[in-house]
Amino acid sequence: MSDTVISLHDVGIRFRRNRRSRRSFKDLFAGTRRRTRSGEFWALQNVSFTVQRGEAIGVVGRNGQGKSTLLKLVTGVVLPDEGSVDVIEGVAPLIEITGGFVDDLTVRDNVYLTAGLHGMTRKQIDSRFDDIIEFAEIADFIDTPYKHLSSGMKVRIAFAVISRLEEPIILVDEVLAVGDKAFREKCYRRIEELLAGGRTLFFVSHNERDLRRFCARGLYLDKGELVLDAPINEVLARYNAEYGIKKL
Repeated sequence: MSDTVISLHDVGIRFRRNRRSRRSFKDLFAGTRRRTRSGEFWALQNVSFTVQRGEAIGVVGRNGQGKSTLLKLVTGVVLPDEGSVDVIEGVAPLIEITGGFVDDLTVRDNVYLTAGLHGMTRKQIDSRFDDIIEFAEIADFIDTPYKHLSSGMKVRIAFAVISRLEEPIILVDEVLAVGDKAFREKCYRRIEELLAGGRTLFFVSHNERDLRRFCARGLYLDKGELVLDAPINEVLARYNAEYGIKKL
């Protein structure tokens, strides 16, 4: 049995300024590629790679080069305009993780709602609830409306919920920029535990130290194209050389 869990083949996705571009039914069935119209741009184009079960991959590139769009394609949040994306295992998306929480519901209700939407059963949530609250360090606020939490507290509870999913693929996109250093390190240890358990990781970060800590392989995106797929040290060296910097 193949260990390939993610496969992208000649993937391209096009956006219009301020909104997604639309394809006609004729385009969908004919599979034709049109020139980019005025106001349109390719967020990603001609991207192909495969991921094996258990790999840890760092996604590198400047802002606006397609990194977050790539992760959204893997989650199925957006669909490609060209090519194919095949993901054969479930995904735990640590991407914009506070999205979907309901302001007027309590922390307790939000845990059950969010975990349930991600596929946990009531019994599974019951068994993990105390662990989630303890990890997030918000035991005194479980019956407080979510809207009254600080931004850091919101990130803590969201990470605690999503990181307890049993999905084999983890996507992390700069979600820990908010929060104190001690909790960030706690989250990083949790990610290491998941990797030790055989999970597959996509990690988007501008922190070179973090990329080296978690990832053996790197994908370097520039202007929406995959310009290098190589060991993470080689990818970081290429990025730094091209942009004349020492750190991401």
